[in-house]
Amino acid sequence: MNIENIEAFVYVTHYGSFNKAAEILFLSQPSVTARIQSLERELDCKLFDRLGKQIQLTEEGKRFLPYSQQILHTLQKGKLNLHQQKALPNELRIGSTVSVANYVLPLWLPALMKRYPDIHFKLVTASTDELVTKVLNKELDIGFVRNTSHPGLRSVSLYEDPIRLHVYDGHPFTQEQNVEIERIGDYPFVFFECGALDWIRIHRLFEGLEKPPAMIFQSDNLETAKKLVLEKASIAFLPSLCASDEVSRGLLHPIDFPEAEGISLKTNMIALSGETNPFFDTLLELSKKLPSAVSA
Repeated sequence: MNIENIEAFVYVTHYGSFNKAAEILFLSQPSVTARIQSLERELDCKLFDRLGKQIQLTEEGKRFLPYSQQILHTLQKGKLNLHQQKALPNELRIGSTVSVANYVLPLWLPALMKRYPDIHFKLVTASTDELVTKVLNKELDIGFVRNTSHPGLRSVSLYEDPIRLHVYDGHPFTQEQNVEIERIGDYPFVFFECGALDWIRIHRLFEGLEKPPAMIFQSDNLETAKKLVLEKASIAFLPSLCASDEVSRGLLHPIDFPEAEGISLKTNMIALSGETNPFFDTLLELSKKLPSAVSA
């Protein structure tokens, strides 16, 4: 069955006129008439009744119309999908901070692979400043960075990861209610320092204590800090997302203080402004499926 004949039938029905359909299709009126007649021969039925200059669908035409519309709709969807696939690059270059690389991307990438099975992924880990530069220089397609803004970037806030004190299972704090923040100075402490503004807020919080924490350890590696707590060598303020698995298994316990409420790591997704990026909206959709440890 000729798809052009079906197209002519749908357009004539929609505009109620052979002449108008011919105009829209950039055809002559006799050409549209010939296509309708050809389709009627294929279907072995009349599709239109002609009443002077007016036309109306026959009962057979009314029954065939939804099927012909569906055929055209399916064809257009197929064409659009092919064009979108042709426009996609062969490689998606994603840059992220260490915490996003460790705890977020492994949750999102499998779903992204299903959406784009022909795409290869290149993953880069760096600081926020380095990632911003790489996106601006077109070395990366997408970056996951600390809260940032730049006139040359499209930047969207993805999530906030609360920073909370975490202690090991069996620590005295787990047996108490309403632990006062001054008490953290009674135990060995590991401080994870990444230079972000929210960690500076934690540091300033310590400065206001009469008995500051005994910083036995200071680390720039989040996993090292967490494992020192798991080994019962210290306690530490950690992003909730990095400790969510250990908390769910009862290995770590979060302790909340009113003084630290609202302190969190904020993560943005960035891409070059003014350029088409088909992956950006897909990743925004996936960001809604974060673990419960993260609050949007």
